[in-house]
This record gives sequence, C-alpha cells and structure tokens, in this order.
Amino acid sequence: MPYTLTDSDIIIIKQLLKDGWKSFRQNSRETGISAPTVKAKFDRFVHIGFIKSVLPIFNLKKVVYPNNREIYSIKSEHPIKGKQNINNKFGEGMAIRVKCNYCSGPIYGKTHILKFADFERFFCCIGCKSSFKKKYHGRIEAIKRKRRRQPTLLRYDVSTSHS
Repeated sequence: MPYTLTDSDIIIIKQLLKDGWKSFRQNSRETGISAPTVKAKFDRFVHIGFIKSVLPIFNLKKVVYPNNREIYSIKSEHPIKGKQNINNKFGEGMAIRVKCNYCSGPIYGKTHILKFADFERFFCCIGCKSSFKKKYHGRIEAIKRKRRRQPTLLRYDVSTSHS
C-alpha cells in the first residue's frame, strides 16, 4: 500500500520545495508543526526513497568570471523544471509508492516497519521483516551500539567539578 500523504506531509513538502536547506526548527516555526515531527517526516521521506537529495540552487549572476567572460554551460535554474507548478501539484489524496527493503517488491496493505537507531526500514510482510533482521542482525546491533556510545550534551554532569 502506498504511503498516503497527510496534510502535515504536504505542508512540509511545500516548505522543502521553497528552501530545502532551512533547518527543521525554522521549518517548524514557519509551518506550526513541531521540529521533531518535521525531522521525523523528512527522515521518513528519505527512507522510503521519496527525497533523494537536497540540492543547492546557484545564482550564476553573482559569479565574477576572469576577463568578464560568462559561462552558460552550468545550469543556473532549479533542477526541477517549473518549481512553482510542481509545488501546486502536491495535495490531498496524494501517495508515495514504497518498496519492501528486503524483497524490493511493492507494499500492498499494511506496512511493517523496523525502527532502530535513527533508521526506519519498510517491509511488505512479517516474513521479509524477520528475514531482514536475521540477515543484517550484526549490522543493526553495531549501529545500535555506536549510537549508544555517542556522547550527548545532556549527559554532562556539572556536579563533578575538579578543584
């Protein structure tokens, strides 16, 4: 079953089309959707393959070339033709096709999701999900261990001062 876009998904996609380089917090402020939700939805779009990359838009009119020579071979427009037209095509009832991360088949019906660390993997059935977990058990555990070892600022303890 394709991933059906919610109203908040559509709002976030439209924000990303305006400026994909804004922080999750800035997008949160502008949309009224919490920053963790914006990040989670962005990550989900990446994991299901809907967002391939965030590309810069170059304004070549700002570039100074030697000898006042201009180079037109570099694209100065957004890689998506008709950006404004595409922005208006996102709307209610839109869905994104999702492939199983194990068998690469389409997902019909309920999507089975495996979450670990900051990753989400999508499966067409419980069999594919368990086979994936079995096949990649070592990698999954290594990622989880690495994630647990990463220090965070919240773990800083002020009470242990050295005097």
